[in-house]
Amino acid sequence: MNTKVNIAGVEFKNPVMTASGTFGSGMEYSEFVDLNRLGAVVTKGVANVPWEGNPTPRVAETYGGMLNAIGLQNPGIDVLIERDLPFLKKYDTRIIVNVCGKTVEDYLEVVERLGDTEADMLEINVSCPNVKEGAIAFGQKADSLFGITSAVKKKAKQPIIMKLSPNVTDITEMARAAEAAGADALSMINTLTGMKIDVHKRSFVLANRTGGLSGPAVKPVAVRMVYQTAQAVKIPIIGMGGIANAEDALEFLLAGATAVAVGAMNFVNPYTTAEVVEGIEKYMEDYGIEDIGSLIGSVK
Repeated sequence: MNTKVNIAGVEFKNPVMTASGTFGSGMEYSEFVDLNRLGAVVTKGVANVPWEGNPTPRVAETYGGMLNAIGLQNPGIDVLIERDLPFLKKYDTRIIVNVCGKTVEDYLEVVERLGDTEADMLEINVSCPNVKEGAIAFGQKADSLFGITSAVKKKAKQPIIMKLSPNVTDITEMARAAEAAGADALSMINTLTGMKIDVHKRSFVLANRTGGLSGPAVKPVAVRMVYQTAQAVKIPIIGMGGIANAEDALEFLLAGATAVAVGAMNFVNPYTTAEVVEGIEKYMEDYGIEDIGSLIGSVK
C-alpha cells in the first residue's frame, strides 16, 4: 500500500501535515503525536524580527469552530533557526516553514535566511497585511499576489507554496496568478474573516473586532474552493479547513488536493493528525486501494 505523495519534487511518506499556527514547531505536540508518522510539520509563521501579535482577548470559540486574531505572534527567524529547526530535524518528517512579513522586503529577508537550512519547502503566508497597500493582505489582489510570488521565487532555494486567502471574490483568479508567477504549490484555505459580539456586554468579543474563522464550520467552503482551484491550475494543492478526521481529509483528496493539513482540531484533540494518518490507511485497506494517487482528484 503506497501512501507517498510528491509535491514539487519533494516526497512525503503520506499526505498528512499540520496547518501553520496550530502546532507550534511540534515541540509541545511531540508528547502526544509521533512526529515520524506525519508527512510534514508546518511551522508557525516566522518573520524577520519577533512580532508581539494583537492585543487580547484574541481567541473566541464559536459554533463549529473558533475565531482567532493572534496577529502572527512569533519569536522571529533567529529562534526558528537556532531552536526549532534542529528539533524537527531529529524526526523523519518533512519540514515546511511558514513565512510572513509586512513588506516584500520582510519576506525576502526570511526566505534568504532559510536558504541553507533544513527546511524542505517554504509556505508563504500572503494573508499578512501589506503595510504599503494600506494593510490589504498580499493575497487579496491578484497583482499583489503575482508580485510577491515572483519576488520570493527568485530568491528561494526551496520550492514555494503560496497560502491563499479565501477572502476574495474568485479564488481561481488568485490561484492562476500565483501559478503564473512561478509558485510550486498552493495551500488553501486560510481562515475566513468573522466576528463575534457579546450581547450582554454589547461589545466585540475580540479586541481586534474581527478574527479568522477556522474549524469544521469552514470545511464545505474549503472543499469547494480546493475543487474549483484543482480545475483551474496544474500545480499541486495542499487542502485544509476544518479537517477533524480521515473522512474529512479524504474529501479534500477526492476534490483534487495532493496533501492535507490539520489545523484547529489540534487544539480540540492533539492526537488528530496521527488519527487521520491511521484512518486514511484503514480506508485504503477497506477499499483495496493500492496507491493513494488514484484517489487524488478522482471526483469529477
